[in-house]
Amino acid sequence: MPTASDRPLTAPALRLALIAGARRVIAARDGLNRINVFPVADGDTGNNLASTLGSVLHGALSRPSQHAGDLLSRVGNDAIDGARGNSGAILAQFLHGVAERVRPLPELDVRSLAAAVRQGAQSARQALAQPVEGTILSVITAFADELDAAADSAQPDTRSGFTRALVRARRALADTPRQMALLQKAGVVDAGAQGFVDLLEGIAEFVEGGPRAVRMRTGAPMAANDAGGSVVHDHEIDPGRRWCTECLLLGDGLDRDRLRVALEAIGADSIVIAGGVSRLRVHAHTGSPQALFDACAAQGRVEGMKADDMIRQQAVAAAPQPLVVVTDSAADLPDDIAERYAIGVVPARVDLDGRDYLDKIGLSTGEFYRRMASSRQLPRTSQPPPGDFRRQFELSLAHHARVLYVGLSRALSGTLQSGEHAAARDPGRRVRVFDTINAACGQALLVWRAAELAAEGRDDAEVVAELERLRPLTRMWAIAPDISHAVRGGRIPRWAAPIARLSALTPMAKMSVDGRMVVAGLLLTRARAPEAFARRVARQLRAGQRWRVIVGHCDARAEGERLLAALRTRLSISEDRLVETGAAIGAHAGQGALIVAVQPAPDA
Repeated sequence: MPTASDRPLTAPALRLALIAGARRVIAARDGLNRINVFPVADGDTGNNLASTLGSVLHGALSRPSQHAGDLLSRVGNDAIDGARGNSGAILAQFLHGVAERVRPLPELDVRSLAAAVRQGAQSARQALAQPVEGTILSVITAFADELDAAADSAQPDTRSGFTRALVRARRALADTPRQMALLQKAGVVDAGAQGFVDLLEGIAEFVEGGPRAVRMRTGAPMAANDAGGSVVHDHEIDPGRRWCTECLLLGDGLDRDRLRVALEAIGADSIVIAGGVSRLRVHAHTGSPQALFDACAAQGRVEGMKADDMIRQQAVAAAPQPLVVVTDSAADLPDDIAERYAIGVVPARVDLDGRDYLDKIGLSTGEFYRRMASSRQLPRTSQPPPGDFRRQFELSLAHHARVLYVGLSRALSGTLQSGEHAAARDPGRRVRVFDTINAACGQALLVWRAAELAAEGRDDAEVVAELERLRPLTRMWAIAPDISHAVRGGRIPRWAAPIARLSALTPMAKMSVDGRMVVAGLLLTRARAPEAFARRVARQLRAGQRWRVIVGHCDARAEGERLLAALRTRLSISEDRLVETGAAIGAHAGQGALIVAVQPAPDA
């Protein structure tokens, strides 16, 4: 008669064990973020592993199962669909490989478990274009080796075999600094490897303590050798491959090797391709996210696009203030301001001829207007999903006490609501949302001021109070030589179209007090529209006030420069910037549109 130790591993027990493991990793996320130095020190390994396992928790592990192979198959698919980051994609491929081996088995014994873990380890290694020792791969391999040895012993059983393999995995984790000089220099173990051991530790807690181990932890266990502070990194991120880029690729007969060659051809590195012939999670570091998405689109349907600026992430992690500012891509932030204050930007989606792009990332502003000119239909923008905001908030909260999201006008888009939904998911209520009741350059001015104040060490209440004071004083106007896009999109009344088309008049719009663009009159010229626009704006502003100004242009740089020059002769300006206006306004205003936003200068 079998003893308790050599009974098969059933699906209900396996499900609870995996829940316990996943929850331990999620609880340990902040410690993992702090020791993240490889492949780049962008401080998000904990978030990525937590997100990957969160997809499994809310998917396959959220409902009972009586078949171990079926359960693991669903776990593997959910992990591939939700994988994030280098380590998340490797872990997802490990789980996917485990599932492929045991798919038909209703229960597992130590031999079938060992064979499955071995296949998972091999699959994880094959997912990388250039496997590196001293990482999560080394610890997975060590765990698989010891589980194999336990399965071949005289009296194998699942429980003692897992315990032996966990001990070996801990030793392999402690060895990672000796295998990689970067870890040794930083004085840490590999964050991904630590996360895998955390997963095993959580499973071990269930093995030892039963269902009580499944309860969510109240505190986060420290990652091994984590003293609670941030690790000082001097590992430079390659500016030519600053984008950590990911997507989900769906299709039939997907070819990982062919895709890997295509990604190497565009100069990508840190390539991880996890999954099977019908769905692949693709991860790489690249200088052009859109080039990666295009390479993937050559094989199948691209979904779940994401591109994170690792240099910006590193700057966020290093910023000393307790409050950080996040915005969305509707804000036409000057590049130098976004870089100086490490402002997190969540991209909207842009649909051109049935293809989705990431605003200002997958599709540059200049390229947007070029494609828009030849597009068969009016481009459409859609708000970022709450998950994109949640990822940005989690990254910021891993290193700072509070986040302030300064967002696009609620009246123009559902973007603000997506941010609010993500903020509500933070149990500590550490994310605050502010509606600028503005867009484009006007929104950017409020983001700029918020970031300045945060850098001075102000708390979120002080920053929001100042933004509320400035909001009605931050004004924005726009002109468009061609208003057909705005008419088609319903932003401008149809009666205005023939007037603009048949005359030498230039329509002018402004941001209303409720956060909408409304008709504000006509300029009696087209050839000298920038100068006439500057005169009209100046007449509507209080004399003697010093202003901070942002001028935006929709693929019309020369006209934007003329407008800014004309404003400088008419206004007292403390600082100004000329920026390309993105799709949030450009999709409706069209090519050639110009925008002016003004705000009282901080020293006024």
